This record gives sequence, C-alpha cells and structure tokens, in this order.
Amino acid sequence: MKQRLQKLIAAAGLASRREAERWIDERRVSVNGQLASLGDTADPQLDRIEVDGRPLEFAEKKLYLLLNKPVGYVTTARDPQGRPTVMDLVKELSGRVFPVGRLDLTTDGLLLMTNDGELANRLAHPRHQVEKTYLVRVRGMLSAQASRSLETGVRLEDGMTAPARVGRVRASGSHTWFEISLREGRNRQVRRMCEAVGCPVSRLRRIRIGFLEIGTLQPGKFRMLTAEEVGKLKKM
Repeated sequence: MKQRLQKLIAAAGLASRREAERWIDERRVSVNGQLASLGDTADPQLDRIEVDGRPLEFAEKKLYLLLNKPVGYVTTARDPQGRPTVMDLVKELSGRVFPVGRLDLTTDGLLLMTNDGELANRLAHPRHQVEKTYLVRVRGMLSAQASRSLETGVRLEDGMTAPARVGRVRASGSHTWFEISLREGRNRQVRRMCEAVGCPVSRLRRIRIGFLEIGTLQPGKFRMLTAEEVGKLKKM
C-alpha cells in the first residue's frame, strides 16, 4: 500500500516526520532511482526507497531512552561543522535512534531519543502541549514583575508566548536560579523570554519532560525507558 514518504521514513526509525520532510526537500530521498518531492508516496513492498543512497530498512525493535545531553553537543544526527552530536553518546546501542525535539549547543539536560517515528511525531506536535521544565540561571535578580511577565506571556518577534509556570526562585550572588515550565517549543524560547524581561540566561538545563525527570542521570549518560514509562508516553 502506498504511503507518504515521510511516514515511511519515520516508521523505519530514521527520523521524525518533520525531519523526514526536510530530507525530502534537501533531495536526499529517492524512489526507484528518482529524486523524490514532498507529497510523493511509495509502496515499501514494491518500490525501492533510498535515503542518502541507502535502502530504507524498517526497524524491528523500538528503542526509547533518556539522555542527559552535555553542553557542547548539537542535537542532530550529523553536523556540517564537525561538532560532536548526541549520536556520539549512544554509539553503543545496537539500533539507531534520533532525538525528539532539540536542545541548543549551550543547553544541557534531558533529551528523549527513540526510533519510534510515530511517537516522536505526536510528542513534538504543538497540539499535544507536552510540558517541559527547565532550570534557569539568569544574571541579576528576577523581579516579581519579570516573573509575572513570564507567567502571563511575553511578546517576542514571532508573537506572544503562552503562559508559563515559574517556581523555586532563589538568589545566588549576582545571579538568580528558578524553574520554568512551558508547553511551547519555539526556537531558543526560554532564552528569548528571559532576555525580553531583562534577565539574560547564563545557564540553562532541561530537567523534566512531562512525567520524565532527569534525576541522578549523569551528563553524557543515558538510560532506557521502562515499559511502563513508554506506555504512559503513548497515552500523553
């Protein structure tokens, strides 16, 4: 049965649908020797589908893990600039996984990785509004007014942000630590929100995704999710 190429690539565990769409736009996908375009379909039983010249093979076993991404790693499968990627930290796995969402180069913390493209697509979709919590250190003091602005919404160049939750505020010398939880996933959103209220970020770590917490997981290490955790993720 013919299906959209991005869906087939996600089902094979190579990438999320969104990333697969980028690959198609970048002319990295072909069907029966012809470069594919976004919107093309194929039958995996009848057609030869290739990504970067390699035949598409469907993953037999689904893998789900949490990685504590260190600062200095990019959240991509490969980097044109030659920087280390999160894939370097999971080389010991017998199967291939890819990151769900992104953390920028200078942000560390919790990153979900899987080869379950359907689940990754659902978790990343804005309508599901999976809450993510970050531990933030900003320069200066986080005033009550700035905290209220973060919680009610901040106007950025791409529009108003949705309400967030701010808690566990504490001063530390010339800096302030606090936690912020939000259900949006815009590019560099926490950093831009804090800059907008006059509090530049000097440290940022993601500590929670939904019910999943970083706990005592050390930087650069990962753990596999339990069957119960996977089940709860699929219900979110």
